[in-house]
Amino acid sequence: MIWREKRTLLIVLGLLLAANTAFFFTYRVQYQNRLDDLDVRLAAAEDSLAAARAARLTAERQVQGYRKTEQDVAQVLDTHWSTQTRRFTALVAEVKRLAIASSLTPAAYVFDRADATTKSSGRKDTVGATEVGMSFTVEGTYQQVRRLINLLELSQQFVIIDRIQLTAATGDKLTLNLHLKTLFRDDSQTRAVATNRL
Repeated sequence: MIWREKRTLLIVLGLLLAANTAFFFTYRVQYQNRLDDLDVRLAAAEDSLAAARAARLTAERQVQGYRKTEQDVAQVLDTHWSTQTRRFTALVAEVKRLAIASSLTPAAYVFDRADATTKSSGRKDTVGATEVGMSFTVEGTYQQVRRLINLLELSQQFVIIDRIQLTAATGDKLTLNLHLKTLFRDDSQTRAVATNRL
């Protein structure tokens, strides 16, 4: 028979087949372990990447919030609490405009000035601001007076109604003595106060 004649060749082929089969199963097990290890490392790397992206997004949001806060503070300092030279004319124009919108026209305006201070622990501390007062008298109906006060309270200018004195005049006319005040930033004092408090 043929297998007796080719016995040596068949034995060699059988040994090669057995060796290849053993090598294949051994390699397959080791290869699978390596693949599993690589899958675990890939999952860990993806988790780490997702955490880093989330941290970056959080940091970017914090930076955007910080920049927005900086812009808001700069806007408040430049528009609402600016220096007297930058804001005084706009304040007076706004008060005059609101008086005219209320159909009231003051005969004259009186201004006064004082340094703003705060009392803490029994001593006076300057806050780096100058307080300017503005007084005027108008005469009009109750609705006109009420509208003027409402417009002053809704004004975009930083203005405080300090005192109101309302007296009856003739007929349905009222006389309103109004004292407004505002604060103007004093850059030299503000810097000194900030330096002292730091």
